[in-house]
Amino acid sequence: MFKLLVIYISLLTCSPGQELYSRYGHTALRVQDTERHVDFVFNYGVFTFNTDNFYWKFVKGETYYQLGIDPTTWFLEENEMEHRTVYEQPLNLSKEQAEAVTQALWTNFRPENRSYLYNFVFDNCATRPYYLLKHVLGDTILSTYNEWEGVTYRRYIQHYTGKDSWEDFAINMIFGTRADKPMTGEDVLFLPEALMKYMQTATLADGTPLVKDAHIEPFVVAPIPWYKTWYVGLVVFIIVVLSMSLFDLRRNKWSWYFDLPFVIIYVLLFAVVIFLTFFSIHPLVGFNWRLFLFPLLHLCLRLIYIVR
Repeated sequence: MFKLLVIYISLLTCSPGQELYSRYGHTALRVQDTERHVDFVFNYGVFTFNTDNFYWKFVKGETYYQLGIDPTTWFLEENEMEHRTVYEQPLNLSKEQAEAVTQALWTNFRPENRSYLYNFVFDNCATRPYYLLKHVLGDTILSTYNEWEGVTYRRYIQHYTGKDSWEDFAINMIFGTRADKPMTGEDVLFLPEALMKYMQTATLADGTPLVKDAHIEPFVVAPIPWYKTWYVGLVVFIIVVLSMSLFDLRRNKWSWYFDLPFVIIYVLLFAVVIFLTFFSIHPLVGFNWRLFLFPLLHLCLRLIYIVR
C-alpha cells in the first residue's frame, strides 16, 4: 500500500447544485502531501448505474455507493463548472493524527471495503467522513453547534428542497411519522452544511480547535417562485376537475375517460408507498395525509355530478 507523508487534511463542503440530488450539498476529505506533490480528494459519493438491476435496488433502498479518489484539481474544476462553491476547512491535526486518518482512508479504499450501503439519513457522503474522523481521533470531537436541535427530519430536509415546491410535496407525500421525530445531537450531521458548521466550532478533548482558520458561509437556498409551488398546481387541479364535473352535469353524461388516468395514477402511487413502507429499507417513508389529498379532492369535486 502506498504510504503518504501527510502534511494537511481538510474537510471540503460543496454548496448546493441545481439538480434535486445535489441541493443538499456534498462533503469530501482532501489529503495533501506537499513533499511528494500529492493532492487527492477522497469522495464517499461515487455510484454507478452499471450494476445489475440498478433501478430495482434503488427503489428498495439497496443502492451501494463507494469511496472514490480524484485529484483535487479535477474535483474543484467539476464543481466550478456546476457553479458550486467549495469551502475548505483545514483540520488542526498532529502529524500522527493526520497519518492515522490517511491510513484509515486508504484502508476504506481497498476493493473489499470501498462500497457501502447508502442511506440518505444515516450513512452517506457526510456521515462517513465524520465518523471516520471521530473514530481515528478517539471519539473526542466536541461542538457547540445546535442550529437544528429539536427540529424534525421533515422540516430539516424541506429547508434544502424548497418549501412548498413540487419536490417538497412529493417527498412529504411518502414520508411517514418517523420523519416527524425531532433531531438531537449528531442526528443533523447527515447534511453537509450542518457538518461544516459543526466542525467549524468543534474542539478536541483538550480544547484544541479542530479546524484552523477557515472562511465558510451559509448555503444560499433560493426561494420557490409562487408559480412553481404545489399550491398553484392544486388550484389548477381543482379548476379542471370542477369544470369537468359541471360539464358532465350539463350534458348528463359521465366522462369516464377523464377520471380513468387519475385513478390509475392514484393506484400506482398507493402501491409505491405500500412497497416503500413494508418492503424497502428507505428511511422515514410511510403513510401520511398528503397521500390522500388529491384523490379525496377529486372524489368530492366529482360528487357534484354523481349525486345530482
